[in-house]
Amino acid sequence: MLTIKVLGPGCANCKRLEQIANKVVSDLAVEAQVIKVTDYNDIMSYDILSTPGLVINDKVVSYGRIPSPAEVTSWVTSALA
Repeated sequence: MLTIKVLGPGCANCKRLEQIANKVVSDLAVEAQVIKVTDYNDIMSYDILSTPGLVINDKVVSYGRIPSPAEVTSWVTSALA
């Protein structure tokens, strides 16, 4: 099972990224847990410079922008391989 973390304080961009991640998981019908990480210390442990951040299986794949659904799909399918 994949672990997908959305890093951010809860701003509109963070919420949008969470929606994209949930939709990709649903569309691909994969077993994944999407976790919202809002604690500042937890976010900083991933060494990102700005939010929102996206972490798949403890690997930072994106931060500081909202990736497209196609990008997220690509990262999820790569993580499954």
